Amino acid sequence: MPIVSLKDAKAGFSSLVDEAVKGNFVTITRHGKPVAALVPVEAAEIARKAMAKKRPGLVAYLRTFPGETFERNPAPSRTVDL
Repeated sequence: MPIVSLKDAKAGFSSLVDEAVKGNFVTITRHGKPVAALVPVEAAEIARKAMAKKRPGLVAYLRTFPGETFERNPAPSRTVDL
């Protein structure tokens, strides 16, 4: 996995794209810290699909329980003393 600075990535972008086409991941750094990655399209699609599979929220989870329906508590959530 090549690691290149942002300056070098700008200068040789087409060769870095060729590396990604070959299946290599390219890490791009700014001030010595990794900030971006150039990856093959197949890897990006796998990551995109993994991000799309999110867990349902709490309400959706509670709705999967059989039996009773959940009703909202009519009491105020807090009282204000004036």
